[in-house]
Amino acid sequence: MLEVTRKLVELLDLSPTGDDHFQGDSEDLGFRNVFGGQVLGQALMAASRTVEDRLPHSLHAYFLRPGNHSLPIDYEVQRVRDGGSFSVRRVIARQDGKEILTGSMSFQGEEPGFDHQAEMPAATGPEGLMSESDYVEKLLPKIPEAMRAKLARDRPVEIRPIDPVNPLKPEPKPPVKQSWLRVQGELPDDPILHRCLLAYASDFSFLATSLNPHGVTFMSPKMQVASLDHAMWFHRDIRMDDWLLYDKDSPSASSGRGFNRGNFFNRQGVLVASTTQEALIRRKS
Repeated sequence: MLEVTRKLVELLDLSPTGDDHFQGDSEDLGFRNVFGGQVLGQALMAASRTVEDRLPHSLHAYFLRPGNHSLPIDYEVQRVRDGGSFSVRRVIARQDGKEILTGSMSFQGEEPGFDHQAEMPAATGPEGLMSESDYVEKLLPKIPEAMRAKLARDRPVEIRPIDPVNPLKPEPKPPVKQSWLRVQGELPDDPILHRCLLAYASDFSFLATSLNPHGVTFMSPKMQVASLDHAMWFHRDIRMDDWLLYDKDSPSASSGRGFNRGNFFNRQGVLVASTTQEALIRRKS
């Protein structure tokens, strides 16, 4: 396992602090607040630690307050129900005694059933595409010095956008985005880890889909952007150490909020997961 990937796996490896209570460290990715995907991945891992022989199939979470990336996060898991087929957990994430996220996660054992899926959309393959790190390297001389070190860091999740947006000079585009992503290096065969890693990665560049038509990015002057909620459904087995296509669209923006949807397909065209998110996208006066 690559060192940068090992650090991410360790970030998701929470420490038990009591009955159904866990603590996770925070990482500074250069954003003003804790990266929402980190809290999602850790919350899902906390819930998973209280369930046996069942995998997460869905999560629904609300971001309540911005997190501080210089402080650890405490996770409380509440065992809502263990039924014959499904288990439900409620998770509350806190810093300084204040809730920053609350969510519900549902788990299911393996079960046969009907099977159909949407077709994988047309997309340029990952080979030959530049990674986000490559783009950042080209833009570094134009980025404020205080942000350069964080943006130029080694990244465990490699993202290769299709038709990328220049964050410094955005132009209006349709409300759709596509990118390929994967965790760098090999990962152990732990299906829970792979799902938690996908929850972590699903928040990268997601809300930006709703910014596309308006010719702005999170770096545009006077923009206030933040994830408000996040939902995911895990349909089939996932490998985060192989390429996944993240196909996103934004059917609506209104009242200072942007709504985003996404599907994850593996290279064989199998739909492995879906996600939705509403985000605050506000231009401050």
